[in-house]
Amino acid sequence: MKHQHHFDPNDVSLREMAQISALIGDLDRCSRLLDSEIVTEEERAGVSDPFNGAYPVLARSLTARRENLKRTIAALEVFRGPRL
Repeated sequence: MKHQHHFDPNDVSLREMAQISALIGDLDRCSRLLDSEIVTEEERAGVSDPFNGAYPVLARSLTARRENLKRTIAALEVFRGPRL
């Protein structure tokens, strides 16, 4: 007679939380890479003020992507809940 493995919802929850934490870490690394790319583009253009008309379009685009990542991270952190 085979031993049946019973479904434990706590295992799924812990696994999902681990996946969410890993995703948050990956997104945070991407955000930091974008920070670096933004600085590089600003230095290349010689303009670091986003309100300046000469501010590079690429830096604007990268900034928008970074802000989207930060919003996603914040939403995932709310879903994940407090760390133990």
